Amino acid sequence: MTQTPMRERAARLGQEHLLRHLDSLPPGEADALEAQLDEVDLELVQQLAGTLEEEPEAPPAESIEPPEVFPSDPGERAAEAERARERGAELLAAGKVGYLVVAGGQASRLGYDGPKGTFPVGPVSGCSLFEFHARRLLAAARRHGAPTPWYVMTSRANDADTRAFFADHDHFGLDPDDVFFFSQGMVPAVDFEGRILLRSETELFLAPNGHGGSLLALRDSGALADMRARGIEQVSYFQVDNPLARPADPLFLGLHAEAGAGMSSKVVPKRDASEKVGVLGRVGGVLGCIEYSDLPEELREARDDEGELRFRAGNIAVHALAVEFVEEITQGGLKLPWHVARKTMPVWSDGGPAEVQGAKFETFVFDALHRSPESVTLEVERRLEFSPVKNRTGEDSPETCRRDLCRLFAGWVEARGLPLPRAGEDDALPVEVDPRLAESREEFLALPNPLPDIRPEGHLYTV
Repeated sequence: MTQTPMRERAARLGQEHLLRHLDSLPPGEADALEAQLDEVDLELVQQLAGTLEEEPEAPPAESIEPPEVFPSDPGERAAEAERARERGAELLAAGKVGYLVVAGGQASRLGYDGPKGTFPVGPVSGCSLFEFHARRLLAAARRHGAPTPWYVMTSRANDADTRAFFADHDHFGLDPDDVFFFSQGMVPAVDFEGRILLRSETELFLAPNGHGGSLLALRDSGALADMRARGIEQVSYFQVDNPLARPADPLFLGLHAEAGAGMSSKVVPKRDASEKVGVLGRVGGVLGCIEYSDLPEELREARDDEGELRFRAGNIAVHALAVEFVEEITQGGLKLPWHVARKTMPVWSDGGPAEVQGAKFETFVFDALHRSPESVTLEVERRLEFSPVKNRTGEDSPETCRRDLCRLFAGWVEARGLPLPRAGEDDALPVEVDPRLAESREEFLALPNPLPDIRPEGHLYTV
């Protein structure tokens, strides 16, 4: 076939096997595969493949320290918290906050066919994860009198379905001009010799570049430029699978802005030492997220003078980032480390389907904490702000998420002296409060009567 710049690069960078495969295909199929290959950053692939022999070392225990945490109950820091709330409310009212939801995954692990954001989670309403978040943004827009531009990061696998879902639901009442869709970047998977793998005879094996790639995708898609045009200064980052995420939190945004931080985080206390979640901490004085497997057992079990876990700041993937900081760490490419995931992968090889040992490469958004000179770590209550839908059964499943939502809302209803419905088979009280109506117990108690919109299957308090 005709020698092209792509073919020359592929041959020079050790991908001759793809060129031989291209030459074996009919012209139309070869053209399609060659077009995919032409979009790949082959120099990056070569660079990443060069790291396959490297084994990351766990940091020594003596270099690890817990982070400074702003407590969920500020106590003596109440005046500081109040100033921060005022600053956050000012940012929100001035329209200086944009909202980034990471929603590139499918719900196949949940036994559901579709983007994870379309999964129904409302315990009474049955509303989707996307709609839960949209209602919070609508409430924030009403509360602060400013638009709530929403940047929805999809993936190649679910972008079209996600856009269609929003359109079918009239963007949940949001102005379509305030919803910006963009897709996550993809990186080829390789075998342990660094050769790019094929997913099928005519398709490269591409994998998402990790949630850290959301920051680069903001720049590449034009979303960062859109933020600048709107006067946005801060980005509220959250993941689609947590319906309790509070993206327009004045306290968190205010603490972050008051500190002049590039990136800040919310955390929840770990359930126990064995909970397999990353924790925020300092390694050699540098703040970051320490993976469960990298935290030595003696530190996982260590207690402070009050009997609490020393390393309990569980990462819940809720962050605030300054737009200027995102611009800085994406200028000229993403300035985050790459991580290797070694897996057995179904591929196309030697003329048919096969399974091979290979590697995917991804970046983690929390690694940006390393580059933030200032950062706030705010502890929040798990029951109020974190109950993700990750697993089909067990912890962090649809069942536990709906149960947690019901428990939270039932507590609000009981505090107001309103009747509660009968418990369901799972012993949960089927109660739901629309975030557009109230986002906190205090807001709910302050609402005027009448309130309830009673459904046969439970109590739904809605607008």
